[in-house]
Amino acid sequence: MRLAVCAEMVFTGLPFTERVRRIHEAGFDVELWDSRTRDIKELNATGAVFSSMTGYTAGSLVDPESADDVVRTAEALIPTALELGVSRMVVHSAELVDGKAARPVFRSTGRMWSTGARTLERLGALGEKHNVTFCLENLNTVLDHPGIPLARAKDTLALVEAAAHPNVRLMLDLYHAQLGEGNLIELVRTALPHIGEIQVADVPGRCEPGTGEINYQAVARALAAAGYDGTVGLEAWASGDSEAALEAFRAAFTVQPAPVQPATIH
Repeated sequence: MRLAVCAEMVFTGLPFTERVRRIHEAGFDVELWDSRTRDIKELNATGAVFSSMTGYTAGSLVDPESADDVVRTAEALIPTALELGVSRMVVHSAELVDGKAARPVFRSTGRMWSTGARTLERLGALGEKHNVTFCLENLNTVLDHPGIPLARAKDTLALVEAAAHPNVRLMLDLYHAQLGEGNLIELVRTALPHIGEIQVADVPGRCEPGTGEINYQAVARALAAAGYDGTVGLEAWASGDSEAALEAFRAAFTVQPAPVQPATIH
């Protein structure tokens, strides 16, 4: 497994390019959110490997009135992705403004399902043309993203399966999945054929592994046993020192053998 770290959420007291440099020097790939405000030449000069970035800036994947905006803005971001060497562009099932639903919807419809699948098919064709993959990220609607339709992991997985395009995958965020659904090990096993990348943070607090209730070493062992060799990204706030948070993340996903249970003598 390759390990990446979201530069938006660690070393927050430093200029952005310096955050990227610190992450790279620590041996991790780098995840980005909105690339439009970043100096791309400066970022490339750090030598960092960029694993993913936000892949659209307007529109809702599941809304027939604005799905064209998703595809249009995705296409506009592809030159930046190619310049940075990003292979995965992240999309969501609806439009977000500062992380919140632009137009909250609390009931999904069949029309949303069909529109979402068709829009993902269009993104897949766009990705195939430019050799990038669009990854649909699941979100939790109980805390961070109320009003985002078809956002749960089971819904995003179903949409990716319906699109059935090799350039459309799942950005499986286990922090969001734990808040909304739980049963993480079975989830990663079920979703494995469709995963483009995995993101992690602990619950509660959305900080690095070891600060909450999720047994990420067990998750890491399950991923390794299932043959996952893709990227796991830390999309989490540092609970304290950022360097310590990165090392806790590395330790959680350095797979150790499962503990041996002592034999029981009858």
